[in-house]
Amino acid sequence: MQTQLDLQSMAKQALSEIGAVFENVPTETARLMCDTIMAARRIATYGVGREGLMMKALCMRLMHLGFDAHVVGDMTTPHLGEGDLLIVSAGPGEFSTVLALMGVAKRDGARTMCITAQPSGRAPSQADVVIHLPAQTMADDTGGNVSLLPMGSLYEAVQLVFFDLISIMLRELTGQTPEQMRARHTNLE
Repeated sequence: MQTQLDLQSMAKQALSEIGAVFENVPTETARLMCDTIMAARRIATYGVGREGLMMKALCMRLMHLGFDAHVVGDMTTPHLGEGDLLIVSAGPGEFSTVLALMGVAKRDGARTMCITAQPSGRAPSQADVVIHLPAQTMADDTGGNVSLLPMGSLYEAVQLVFFDLISIMLRELTGQTPEQMRARHTNLE
């Protein structure tokens, strides 16, 4: 039997799945992330694969808000130390590079924040702050009740929306206007 592929029906299902995740993310989680970011002197973000793209999107919004924010791996990423924050994504709970970078940041006195769908994983267990986004990743994308979106896409879509909502909260908490954010947008495109 061939399944009918209907864009509108698939979109409704995907948006419903994203919304269902947000029903399980308390406002306190977002406030914790905002408070931790605002307390940091300097911020670096890191993730692998598509999670890494979402972390770059977060870093860009932090820069638009005037934070001293950098992407790990860029040549201009400064040394992290006391007063700084490393924000990593480990949706399935662990990646070897995430664990290694967290170790370096902690060794040099920086705080660590891990965004994850698996809060009992090795990376979150070593983080100072854990942000739990309870969405499907490749750690649990087989078996019974799986998302329409493939592999870890539900988690990554939730990250993108969550990070933009965090940027709105940070904008309000720092007393900025959308125009101030826009003024920091690159003109080199």
